[in-house]
Amino acid sequence: MTATRMAALARGGLARWASGLMAVCTLATGLVAARAAQAGIENRLNYSSIVLDARGNAITSANPDEPRFPASLTKMMTLYMLFEAMRDGRVPAGTRVPMSAEAASRPPSKLGVPAGYSLELEDAILAVVTRSANDVATAIGELLGGSEERFAQMMTNRARSMGMTRTTFRNASGLPDPEQTTTARDMATLGRRLMADFPTQYRYFATTHFRWNNRPIHNHNHMLSSYDGVDGIKTGYTRLSGFNIVTSAQRDGVRLVGVVMGGGSWIERDRHMAELLDDGFTRSGVARRPNSYDALATNRGNMRPAEPPARPVAHAAARTGRAPQRVVAQGSAQGSAQGSAAATRAGRHAAPARHTLARSAPVRPVPAARAVREASTRPAARPRPAVASSPRAQPVRPRTVEMRPAVPAQPARPIRRTAVDTAGREG
Repeated sequence: MTATRMAALARGGLARWASGLMAVCTLATGLVAARAAQAGIENRLNYSSIVLDARGNAITSANPDEPRFPASLTKMMTLYMLFEAMRDGRVPAGTRVPMSAEAASRPPSKLGVPAGYSLELEDAILAVVTRSANDVATAIGELLGGSEERFAQMMTNRARSMGMTRTTFRNASGLPDPEQTTTARDMATLGRRLMADFPTQYRYFATTHFRWNNRPIHNHNHMLSSYDGVDGIKTGYTRLSGFNIVTSAQRDGVRLVGVVMGGGSWIERDRHMAELLDDGFTRSGVARRPNSYDALATNRGNMRPAEPPARPVAHAAARTGRAPQRVVAQGSAQGSAQGSAAATRAGRHAAPARHTLARSAPVRPVPAARAVREASTRPAARPRPAVASSPRAQPVRPRTVEMRPAVPAQPARPIRRTAVDTAGREG
């Protein structure tokens, strides 16, 4: 074997070794970053999590019985109480939910129904599921309990009878109250009971959006669009609770219910939930699916930035110090001659005319110095997110509804809205 051949083989082996080393380093960097992100949420003081299988057995858990603030996860219990009243006939299908002054005064997130008016029962359910409307949740509590305080007592008693022994409710919305606490295990139990006890009504939690008063109301639960297999159920957030979520997902006939409480952001919370569900499905014998979680897929569409537009030629002229060419009118022999001469002098840096005028008076020329100054100070175009329709969003079904006042003496102000078929997908 010649020396040249040996040198070539050595160079090839060195290149393969370097390529393999680079791949190993890239993989190690990704693992370190993932572990660092996971350690970030797990080190938070208010962090809790749990993943249950279909029989209620815990697959993984961390601080599952430590007291936490439920935030808007409270609304799952509010809806459970409403579904139970509908099943027992205490709330007929045609019932309207009146909005009292007390309920209308609740801070956002809210639907904004004026005091003295009412809304349909299904609209109230969708508003609580998607917008996480505090005003509507309070109105439901007043409808079922007479007052929100009394309804909170009913919620607590019903929760205890379901085995949620560490949960206490003080309101129907989840707005901050130091005495309103729960645990990750209790919230997972509530999620499982909603699916088991009310399989028909549970479909509301899969709604990605619906239309109210001719405007779209999007769901805060982006896991419906970003994680493969998720079909519910609810998110929640206050400053004290952090970002909470209860998620239900099914793959290959295996159903899991996960809870994450105390996230630093909704992105961190959702990413951690995806990791827990991936691990839970793997432990349950379901093959891991590549790219099962897409952080940029939301209920408002895919939020990947669009391709940036081509930089205007005027900017290139400003960088090279060459002045853009003046705009001339078509149909003028003198203007055409001047434009041809200028293009010859400027070469490939000549800027195209911004307007093309047909058979009109010549346009006043722009001084070269001013054109360069404007081009250099003009801000660069920023790429905007390309909002696409959610692949799981359902087609809109037109429906005209009147929002009538709860008090007959007051005049009704009709509001037109269009509802979406909620058989599709779900602060």
